Amino acid sequence: MSANSSCRTTPLRHDWSPPEVQSLLQRPLLDLIFHAHTTHRQHFDSGVVQLSTLMNIKSGGCPEDCAYCPQSARYDTGVEAGPLASVEEALVAARAARAAGATRFCMGAAWRAPRERDLGQVEAMVAGVKGLGMETCVTLGMLKPEQARRLKAAGLDYYNHNLDTSPEFYGSIITTRCYQDRLDTLQHVREAGIKVCCGGIIGMGETPRDRAGLLIALANLPRHPESVPINLLVRVDGTPLANNGSVDGFELVRTVAAARIMMPASYVRLSAGRASLDDGMQALCFMAGANSIFYGEELLTTANPAIEADRALLARLGMHAAR
Repeated sequence: MSANSSCRTTPLRHDWSPPEVQSLLQRPLLDLIFHAHTTHRQHFDSGVVQLSTLMNIKSGGCPEDCAYCPQSARYDTGVEAGPLASVEEALVAARAARAAGATRFCMGAAWRAPRERDLGQVEAMVAGVKGLGMETCVTLGMLKPEQARRLKAAGLDYYNHNLDTSPEFYGSIITTRCYQDRLDTLQHVREAGIKVCCGGIIGMGETPRDRAGLLIALANLPRHPESVPINLLVRVDGTPLANNGSVDGFELVRTVAAARIMMPASYVRLSAGRASLDDGMQALCFMAGANSIFYGEELLTTANPAIEADRALLARLGMHAAR
């Protein structure tokens, strides 16, 4: 908690209503940022940013039809299907991330769900990264309860499984699995004792009502996700959303601010699309309650700001990485 915070902290709620959240998102921007920043200081040191590095451990060939994803086998995006990385490849990348200042190492595989023959290799990766003293996170698609328990036993700290958008808009983006499938995986992860990393994407053609619906779906879970990644659509040639119009950066700031207000004790992470933001817009997002970033020059298959640029920005803002 920040030394500048008041003694009273914002209570955690799980009963947000659509009119309430739609009204929150429509507030004057500076008022919304002030509310979010005040809330942020009650729960966190406002000058600290958590750094996570993401490695693509299995690229391409995914059978799902997520309209934003260049790793879907259904789209011609130039991303080739590759084999699962070796344990040593993952550990080499994790050591480099740790040396650069990251405290969490995330591993993503382009799967609908992990196959049993691959899960043992992922467990070894998790155990190895945990042995380096880093927090561990994986995103492997849908999980069965026993798979979640195995990952927990291997030392997994976080499981990423995004809701992506509102329940109402979801079918316009993905048809190969339903919203309840995602909620079921989150429940399996929780029951196994693993922390949840779960957020969504803006800029896919959704309405402000859909952005409110996504935030409600997240904040009204029985427990708030410990990490909430807010992604800005990266338009990739060959995907159905390649020609979507760009989103006003202030809409991202509003979404970050509302996420901070609604889930005050969660880490809110600036995720995909950050490379398109200038330093001023990133600073506004930090002011609005973002306190985590993906750190490293690539996010799975898309660009991310250079490490040196992130270090320079944090220094200019008088902020520093969590240790």
